[in-house]
Amino acid sequence: MHFDWWTLALQTINFAILAWLLHRFLYKPVLRVIDARRAEIDKQYADASMAEAKAKQEVAAVEAGRSNIAAEREAVLKAAAAQAEEAAKTRRAQAEREAAALLAGARKTLAMERDQALAEARKLAVDLGAGMARRVLSGVAGVLAKVRAEAWLGEIEQYLAALPKPEFKALRKQIADGAPLRVVTAWALPEKATEAWRAGLQKNFGGQTSITFDIDSHLVAGAELHFPSSILRFSWQTALEALCSEIDVHDNAR
Repeated sequence: MHFDWWTLALQTINFAILAWLLHRFLYKPVLRVIDARRAEIDKQYADASMAEAKAKQEVAAVEAGRSNIAAEREAVLKAAAAQAEEAAKTRRAQAEREAAALLAGARKTLAMERDQALAEARKLAVDLGAGMARRVLSGVAGVLAKVRAEAWLGEIEQYLAALPKPEFKALRKQIADGAPLRVVTAWALPEKATEAWRAGLQKNFGGQTSITFDIDSHLVAGAELHFPSSILRFSWQTALEALCSEIDVHDNAR
């Protein structure tokens, strides 16, 4: 077999030219197309990744929004429950105050009615007692006036002697300018008793003291000394009233 170097050289040159042409006009464009396609794929992948990330962000935002909505809903429900409970407490407290006020008013009304009834009963008892005393004493009025006149005068003189000096001077001052001292008794005193009373009182208040005598059957028994601006009471009626006052104090203390 004959080997032709020229043929080999030409074929080598042809192959080199073909390889250059392929590299120049085929391989590089194909590489560019591949690179462009790869870049496009990478871009699409990046876009997809960005879209996925954005979708995840949106999903997270939606979830966060749902959480916020749930939290707001819970807060609104709690606030509404607290407000309703506070309103219920306020209404309950108001109802309790109104009930307490009604109860207090009812108790006060009952207490007033009871006190009024007791006062009327005591007044009736005093009136009945005074009336009975008057009826009992009316039959012995003259004898009692004679027997007790000196005793009543003695009680009055003892009272005046025990008075503090400022109070006694105040009484004397009321009748110092000629104002009369009025002696009021339940029955008319006998003439002798009247003179004894006049002498005894003038002895205490001065010999120039003007003394008059009046009668008030409501006193039951005893006497009263009426000064221009004050009264000294020594009657059974006053004793009955004092007893009723003590009964009132005792009832109130209970």
